[in-house]
Amino acid sequence: MLRGMRRWTPGARAFSTAPATRTTVPVAHLAPLPSSLPESGYTVTPPVQPWPRRLTARSLSRLLLRAPTPDDAVLALRHALFQASPPLPPSLPVFAAALSRISRAAASDADAAARLLGPVLSLLRAARLPAFSDRPFLPLLRALRPLPSLRLFLSLPSFNSHPSVRSFNALLHSLVSARRLRLAAALFRAARAKLYITPNPVSCNILLKGLVGIGDLDAALEVLDEMTGWGIVPDVVTYTTVLTAYCGKGDLEGAQKLFDDIVASGRRPDVTMYTVLIDGCCLRGKLQDAARIMDEMEAAGVQPNEITYSVVIEACCKEGKSAEARDLMREMLGAGYVPDTPLCAKVVDVLCQEGKALEANEMWRWMVKKNVPPDNAVTSTLIYWLCKSGMVQEARRLFDELERGFVPSMLTYNSLILGSCENGELQEAGRVWDDMVERRYELNAMTYEAFIKGFCIMGKSNEGAALFKEMVAKGCTPSKFIYQVLVDSLSDDTVCAIVEAAALSGHGFLDGETWEIFIRKVVDTNETWKQHLDLALNM
Repeated sequence: MLRGMRRWTPGARAFSTAPATRTTVPVAHLAPLPSSLPESGYTVTPPVQPWPRRLTARSLSRLLLRAPTPDDAVLALRHALFQASPPLPPSLPVFAAALSRISRAAASDADAAARLLGPVLSLLRAARLPAFSDRPFLPLLRALRPLPSLRLFLSLPSFNSHPSVRSFNALLHSLVSARRLRLAAALFRAARAKLYITPNPVSCNILLKGLVGIGDLDAALEVLDEMTGWGIVPDVVTYTTVLTAYCGKGDLEGAQKLFDDIVASGRRPDVTMYTVLIDGCCLRGKLQDAARIMDEMEAAGVQPNEITYSVVIEACCKEGKSAEARDLMREMLGAGYVPDTPLCAKVVDVLCQEGKALEANEMWRWMVKKNVPPDNAVTSTLIYWLCKSGMVQEARRLFDELERGFVPSMLTYNSLILGSCENGELQEAGRVWDDMVERRYELNAMTYEAFIKGFCIMGKSNEGAALFKEMVAKGCTPSKFIYQVLVDSLSDDTVCAIVEAAALSGHGFLDGETWEIFIRKVVDTNETWKQHLDLALNM
């Protein structure tokens, strides 16, 4: 007997020896038990809604591609494979959709994409799918940063997918985009011996594009020279890339020599190669050479395209050659190409600058007939120059035509007012003013200054001064130019009233340059004061 324990005796505790009484419990009201119980007593809510009613590889793939975020896509993938009832067997389309969704996110957030990629790749590796091509990995290889892209490329065999020249080119794209050109060149040279991949022309073009992008023309030429030894025939993209490098460095002689070599080898340059050479000439202001190449191009049966025309037209506008720009624009429209609005604006502007407003107006009307969309900025330029050339009625007609289809901009209204005022057509300008007020346009500084200048030109400087006071009272900031116009037109007393109106406006319209304009006006009649002022202002 152990020490400290109480000894049990038969009479120590009393138990009833009477027979037990059976109690019957009614169970008829209870529902019958199911023949089999569920394996789990709870249901996991799908992470993405709406969840497919019938979960298949196709429905899940669509869901993954449309998931709001890549995190949602990964959660949906895990739920489908492990928590759905029943779980969906892993398949290639499902993983391809998940990888595609992550690759789209990599363009904006490479770190988040790399974080999500690890779990998906682990699931893919564990799935042990039958051998498949490297196609599902191509978007990711292009979108990832260089080192993650390289690691993924080298790990493709672990997923039962073997690298090909397609995935190699996608890796090169990632490296070149990040300017890791040394690593790209090293992989390129080791492709056959170490990676068992034979580069193709696309591989060379990717590498050439990277070298040209950093301005390394010598390295690009070295790759071009070695391509034949690698058994790779340069294509049009190859030559176009190198031509771009020559022209970018301003080496037009080298570009022309390469171009001549291409023709001599029996290859037929396409419109892109011609356009690159023409653009190089235009950038150096050699329009004669550009015209010569265009003639050679057409003689070879290669027609200029929209970019070719645009390059030469823009160069003509830059050099002030309005006739050449006009003729090329007509040729471009006749060939069925629709130039963009900025190019049309440049042609109109260069014609107007050379005093050919009416011709520019006719050209613009033809452009609109050829499906160039009407534009407020171009119309404003034309209206201003037509008015400045004394063709106010023609400007008004153009304005009315625009108004029938579009709402004129503030710039268009101001251009009509400015052109009318500068031509002395104050009544016409007044009608436009009234039209603006009726349409509830907010008159701005340009509107007021156009009228002030017009009044001063017509010898009605006091009316201009009154309009100036209204202008500053409304908070419109006067320019130094309008101050000078008023000072040159008004008497000393009226100038002082102008200064007072600007000072009392409370908007800080008077600065050092403005005060200089007024002070010079006041002391201009006194030569001694003028000398002292010049000395003080120039210190």
